Amino acid sequence: MGRRKILLAGVVAGMCLLTGCSRSQTAGAGDAPQPTGSMKLDYASQFTVDDYENGCSLVTIAGEDRFLVVPEGVEPPEELAETATVLQQPIRHIYLAASSAMDLFRELEALDSVTMTSTTAVNWSIPEIKTAVEQEEILYVGKYSAPDYEVVLDEGCDLCVESTMIYHSPEVKEQLETLGIPVLVERSSYEPHPLGRMEWIKLYGLLTGKREEAEAFFDAQEEQVGKVLTGEHTGKTVSFFYITQNGYVNVRKPGDYISKMIELAGGTYMFHDLVPEEENALSTMNLQMEAFFAGSRDADVLIYNSTVEGELDTLDQLMEKSPLLGQFRAVQEGNVWCTEQNMFQQTTGVSAMISDLHAVVSGEADGKDQLTFLHRLR
Repeated sequence: MGRRKILLAGVVAGMCLLTGCSRSQTAGAGDAPQPTGSMKLDYASQFTVDDYENGCSLVTIAGEDRFLVVPEGVEPPEELAETATVLQQPIRHIYLAASSAMDLFRELEALDSVTMTSTTAVNWSIPEIKTAVEQEEILYVGKYSAPDYEVVLDEGCDLCVESTMIYHSPEVKEQLETLGIPVLVERSSYEPHPLGRMEWIKLYGLLTGKREEAEAFFDAQEEQVGKVLTGEHTGKTVSFFYITQNGYVNVRKPGDYISKMIELAGGTYMFHDLVPEEENALSTMNLQMEAFFAGSRDADVLIYNSTVEGELDTLDQLMEKSPLLGQFRAVQEGNVWCTEQNMFQQTTGVSAMISDLHAVVSGEADGKDQLTFLHRLR
């Protein structure tokens, strides 16, 4: 609620005290439109969608930020428009600074609605996106923390979709809103279940007029994952990590969606009972090599995360990171895998990643050189 609305609410409350009227009588709350239904969400918990007459939908993110999506040619209900940011369709010029969401727009064939990005072409691993940025069909307008406001305005931006990283640069969000550009901060990274992250495709389907397509895609992916989720644990332990330039070992926190995928695939995450010393919103934490050695030396499977430090092809390259890794059982038995670079950007690949993990922990991957998102180090 803006400052002006807070002041107005205070004036109304004061008048009610003087006149004896109720707030609902003054504000006309009883006449507020009521939802006719809501979007079905099976896993996502960070947003909700309530549907109203005339095709309007009220999106609420994290129980706080409200956006009223209004179909083309429809007047928004005044009572809802006063308490939410109105997004009038069609939404054709999106500045997508949340890179993990781009693959969801690609899957919906809605990239024509995305005209700006905060990720350079060289940093895109999804071929279609990389080509679109190289050919300036999607413009790189600067880092999320320092966008070129002039270009963003010239492109006629009607919505900016940011990740929660924008909270580290609040002045950018404030400036975009000052320029009249709505800013939607998506929180898919806060979804504990991997399918919850992917279910955000339903929100982007709503925004781009492809709600039915988004729901059909998600249902198909959910069905595919269901074929893997037998509920049977293999007893195999898995450690997912990478080594930083400073020599620390970066691991996923318990409850993170990667560790959740390992568990869903039938494995046991080695650090499932790890208690972080510092509580924060990050999904990872750094360990000293000695602590990592103690916790993962006997892991059945090691998976090296290539996203930050780059892909590895051989065990020798892994040993260059730290000779101590040669003492790990998984290294000695040749059960070490590396992620492909597109794993984190390809948000729609959740079912394929769970299938890969299941193949690794069940032994079905033996004899295969490469899966969809993983390859074995030789």
